[in-house]
Amino acid sequence: MRSGRHFLQIPGPSNVPDRILRAMDYPTMDHRGPAFADVGRKALEGMKSIFKTEGRVVIYPSSGTGAWEAALVNTLSPGDTVLMFETGHFATLWQKLAEKLGLNPIFIEGDWRGGADADQIEAKLREDKAHAIKAVCVVHNETSTGSVTDVAAVRRAMDAAGHPALLMADTISSLASVDFRHDEWGVDVTVSGSQKGLMLPPGLSFNAISDKAMKLSETAGLKHSYWSWQEMAGPNDTGYFPYTPATNLLYGLNEAIDMLHEEGLDNVFARHARHATAARAAVEAWGLEILCRKSSDRSPVLTAVMMPEGHSADNFRAVTLRNYDMSLGNGLSKVADRVFRIGHLGDFNDLMLIGTLAGVEMGLRDAGVPFREGGVQAAMSALGKNSDAARAAA
Repeated sequence: MRSGRHFLQIPGPSNVPDRILRAMDYPTMDHRGPAFADVGRKALEGMKSIFKTEGRVVIYPSSGTGAWEAALVNTLSPGDTVLMFETGHFATLWQKLAEKLGLNPIFIEGDWRGGADADQIEAKLREDKAHAIKAVCVVHNETSTGSVTDVAAVRRAMDAAGHPALLMADTISSLASVDFRHDEWGVDVTVSGSQKGLMLPPGLSFNAISDKAMKLSETAGLKHSYWSWQEMAGPNDTGYFPYTPATNLLYGLNEAIDMLHEEGLDNVFARHARHATAARAAVEAWGLEILCRKSSDRSPVLTAVMMPEGHSADNFRAVTLRNYDMSLGNGLSKVADRVFRIGHLGDFNDLMLIGTLAGVEMGLRDAGVPFREGGVQAAMSALGKNSDAARAAA
């Protein structure tokens, strides 16, 4: 038994607010009964407003990995070529999934220190005179590295190349935290999950689908059943699902959608950007290096921090957990034990951020990591400046 609350400051799953926990704390209803239609319709229609789309949204009882697979199997055929960009661990996992499905991914190599380069994507598409590439897949917010890809720039690059490939974007860690516009940016399939900006426990995933992608699903050759958009379409039109949905998670999802609109999506995005600015101010004051080099690519939902040479990120995280009951994100694959990640997303406010950064600063001290003191003060100053600017603008 430890007194006080545990600080869950990984980049997802994020903290689940009490309102959502209470919304889920109801008896499970008959998912074939007449009352369920209102629950299902509210969730399916409400998610359109979060994706900023007028098109179809499909909800699966699965992790985000399932939604990755659904995006590919509903639109592509065996042997199809897909263009993907190595922004980090999760882009690499999506690429490996494509290979396992019998697709031919072209993987543009990256250094894990920024978002996808639209110019490189355009160049690859211009080389593809025969239009063998059927889809371009990018991760909007790469959780392993703390970098964001400009999805609108990728669409412009595709249009400049005159290429008909589908555009697919993974927003698992960015939806409802970072501005994303499915329709306006010309995205064909957007993938997401419940456990980050939507503030829910893990267990729901999503595809937002363009008309072009939906039409292709009628003839796509990759075998699928559970993930079928066509099977979802009829029942979804009346608020139902072709198999048992995650009913209580849908209760929570509807509450989350209400909460996001009560705050206002633009205010949610501004809050995340403000907290990211303050977190980066702390890291720079500590004299540590942010993994994402390009400031314009840095994520509003997490900050990935590089450890000084010769020091273990995992040891620092273990010391911080033991001494202060706070979980921080670990480094993944190529940056394992070299990076720790501070999550600042979802149901989060200024005091929670300052408490998080204070725990990091004390953990650095206890673990014997060389750093300069004053990171927490730098973050408070950044928050103060942003508050003053917001008040002046109002």
